[in-house]
Amino acid sequence: MPAHPHTALPYTISVSATLDAEVEQTILDGLNAYNDAITGYSDRQVLSVVVRDRDSQRVLGGAMGRTSLGLLFLDLFYLPAPLRGLGLGSQVLAQFEEEGRRRGCASAVLYTISFQAPEFYERRGWRRFGEIACHPDGTSRVFMSKTLHD
Repeated sequence: MPAHPHTALPYTISVSATLDAEVEQTILDGLNAYNDAITGYSDRQVLSVVVRDRDSQRVLGGAMGRTSLGLLFLDLFYLPAPLRGLGLGSQVLAQFEEEGRRRGCASAVLYTISFQAPEFYERRGWRRFGEIACHPDGTSRVFMSKTLHD
């Protein structure tokens, strides 16, 4: 029986629970170069909206994500419990969305977890477009989008 055609390849594949800077940069650079070559378009930028303590300037929370190919991605959004219910979250989200519009994004996308705050986003015009069950039982990842133009 002939050897598997991939047996002689001079590569190794490893699995890791960490992500070092070289790995991340190599994958990002390679994918970005591929996307740029295919689309002829390169507009990706990171985006953060940060809440700081007025006196100490210590970071308390905020939102982070990116814009790419005309889409706004909200990757992470956190405010500590004492800052919730004060309108800060709405302000952070509004500024995040506005910056996406300013950058030319027509739509936005995020995912949250069912025990987090999907209703927070729904009250601000986001709509669910998918849901996938996850652990613990009864929990799901909720995928949401929003049209950013009027």
